Amino acid sequence: MCYCSDGRSNEHRKAANSAQPPLTVMQLPRRVAVPFAILRRLLIATGSFLAVTTLLFVHVQVPSSSSSSSSDSHRNYFTDKFPAFRDPQRWTREQAPPYLSKATFAASKLNDSRWDSDYEKLWKPPPNHGFLPCTKPTPNYRTYPESRGYLLVHTNGGLNQMRTGICDMVVVARIINATLVIPELDKKSFWQDNSNFSDIFDEEWFINSLANDVKIIKKLPKNLVHATKMVIQFKSWSGMDYYENEIASMWDFYKVIRASKTDSRLANNKLPSDIQKLRCRTCFEALRFSPRIEQMGKILVERMRSFGPYIALHLRYEKDMLAFSGCTHDLSTAEAEELRIIREHTAYWKRKHIDPIEERLKGLCPLTPKEVGIFLTALGYPSSTPIYIAAGEIYGGESHMAELRSRYPLLMSKEKLASVEELEPFSIHASQMAALDYIVSVESDVFVHSYPGNMARAVEGHRRFLGRGRSISPDRKALVRLFDKLANGKMTEGINLSNKIIDLHQKRQGLLRKRKGPISGTKGLDRFRSEEAFYSNPLPDCICQTPTPTANASHVVR
Repeated sequence: MCYCSDGRSNEHRKAANSAQPPLTVMQLPRRVAVPFAILRRLLIATGSFLAVTTLLFVHVQVPSSSSSSSSDSHRNYFTDKFPAFRDPQRWTREQAPPYLSKATFAASKLNDSRWDSDYEKLWKPPPNHGFLPCTKPTPNYRTYPESRGYLLVHTNGGLNQMRTGICDMVVVARIINATLVIPELDKKSFWQDNSNFSDIFDEEWFINSLANDVKIIKKLPKNLVHATKMVIQFKSWSGMDYYENEIASMWDFYKVIRASKTDSRLANNKLPSDIQKLRCRTCFEALRFSPRIEQMGKILVERMRSFGPYIALHLRYEKDMLAFSGCTHDLSTAEAEELRIIREHTAYWKRKHIDPIEERLKGLCPLTPKEVGIFLTALGYPSSTPIYIAAGEIYGGESHMAELRSRYPLLMSKEKLASVEELEPFSIHASQMAALDYIVSVESDVFVHSYPGNMARAVEGHRRFLGRGRSISPDRKALVRLFDKLANGKMTEGINLSNKIIDLHQKRQGLLRKRKGPISGTKGLDRFRSEEAFYSNPLPDCICQTPTPTANASHVVR
């Protein structure tokens, strides 16, 4: 039913007209008929002039766009659920970044059930069923006892590997009654970043936030700088007994213990509740980024939100990732050889001879940018979707990004959202640039990764803890088989492929569920490796269901 400007429907108007037919000019008294006819002609002429003028005005004022009307309606609808945003097509036509443009995209609400359906299908966050962060210590938790010595920490790896390692070392310091010295960051790894702790993290906040848990100091006391130190690499995935007995006993001989590595040095499971909660307080509350990184990250988030709801895509397709994994699908022979040489000459990478075809079929390779484009299209995300690329330099540059960009023209990055001057303080520091990506990813409406590495796990866990939107984890092993069918002509893109991919990922969207334990049958270190990492899913230790009459544990996906 079409409603007119006075609020009455066309049917109502017809009924009224049939009950009381309007007077025609011939029915009017002669003394008013002629003037009325002249007036009617004037009104018609005036109306025609106004209509033509309006059409000309609209034609001049509205810029042409390659987007379809359906796509425009889609963008308009979301302004009711997300902040208003600028016309995204302007960025493809302007050299200046979009935030420098004063023009804004005027958006109005469209009551269109199709877009309601799209919001439900594509953007609506998973239900939390009353689950909220719960990091408060139990009544039995006590302030740390008197320190028995000092724990020096040398972190290793990239930003997110260092972050989780730092959090575990806070807990280790608590267990062994140590004073923790502000950790030293890895400056010799592949990334060659010389940042100090205070360059990336808010040092004062870190110390003060954990004041009731662990004593933390900035530097080792001068009288102990040259003291004999016990340098040790803690055993991977160790529990309380190892640290309370083997490590704490070293205080009888040394005043300073130096941990030479920090990755995966604490078990994921079977630790006391207060120890697990301390890990969460450290990771999600105390270890926040430095004010200048937080400020720049906020600016990037605001600029992404100016385009509407957005996907943060952690695209692991950098040179180091491909060299380490040995994955060469869709690469040239020369590119594959370059990566092999890098792997051969990187001493701390243990695996040297890798079969790339076998790795890919096992689902152990990152999705290529082309494959990510097919994946997102199959899930139903339209080409107008803004996507933030959270990654370092993509290997092969535009030659490998072209197909993804052809599907999704609105590919954003730090470098596109911010000016050279704004990024200058961070640009030569890989970990600081990664911190900006981390912030934009955690705050995104949807997070997608192409490979479940350290950052993907960290972001997914942080989003779970905060109750953020969807975090989609592609089933790479199943997807590879579908992609190969496409390549071989045994399947085409369309509703059939879309249904298969959607069905595969119904339960891979960051839903609340208990952390997965080890794979049955695995032993030794492989058993620990098969567990879901604590920081990627801190439930049930740090995410608890609030007591309500209708709440019960059955809401958690198992």
